Amino acid sequence: MIGLNRAKTWILIAALGGLFVLIGFWVGGTGGASVALVLGLAFNFAMYWYSDRIAIATTRSKPVTESEAPELHRIVGELTGQANLPMPRLHVSEMTQPNAFATGRNPQHAAVSVTRGILQILDQRELRAVLAHELSHVANRDILVSSIASAIGMSIVFLSRFALFFGGGSRDRNPFGPFAFLIAWILAPLAAAIIQMAVSRAREYQADESGALLSQDPEGLASALRKLEASVRQVPVPATVSPAQAHMFIVNPFSGRNAARAFGSLFRTHPRTEERIARLEQIGRQLGMRS
Repeated sequence: MIGLNRAKTWILIAALGGLFVLIGFWVGGTGGASVALVLGLAFNFAMYWYSDRIAIATTRSKPVTESEAPELHRIVGELTGQANLPMPRLHVSEMTQPNAFATGRNPQHAAVSVTRGILQILDQRELRAVLAHELSHVANRDILVSSIASAIGMSIVFLSRFALFFGGGSRDRNPFGPFAFLIAWILAPLAAAIIQMAVSRAREYQADESGALLSQDPEGLASALRKLEASVRQVPVPATVSPAQAHMFIVNPFSGRNAARAFGSLFRTHPRTEERIARLEQIGRQLGMRS
């Protein structure tokens, strides 16, 4: 299942990149496609180097030492030892909404942050399972993958708006005829958003599975997800956190007021919690049969 999710992710990333270059070609022919490629690389470079700093700053996460959070350091130390990962920087956010996220361009530059809210509602077993999930994001380099998807998605929106205001190239080159502006303004960004959300959901499924195998406790993660899903709907997210950052949390912090729920699963940053729990229960049964 992990291999299938990984393959699906890179197929979706390739689709995003293809859509990006196609819009660039439509805006300015071969030259436009080249500019689109350079612009995409620039966005990706910025996200690669600075996404962790942005995430830490917007969530107002503060680094914690081992003396300040001994239990947190102990659990993460045990899990990183099992996974053969370097110890990430540990942070605690003052957010009262229970949540957690991992960030950083690679395992050597990773950070894991938990909120005050999650420390208050989860027991030690559930917290360990959540941290295993976040460390799996680090091991799978999901932060980098998500950053690439986000950067390409933003670039597509930028190019689409550029095409709208500057004509989208000559009509002779434009195969879309009178529908060109509609495609540039609405359909291309919509397609990019759908693909980007699919990437995010695939990475969450993979982190659930990898985390369950790391902790050897899928039931602990399932229990944590039940608590988190119920709690995030009750506690508002701080204004400093953007909906564009929702994908990096273990549960969508905006799920309580997410208008995309009305449109089904296409615009979800995360799979439905009940689906994640069902998969975790299946993993638990498989682990039970092996033991």
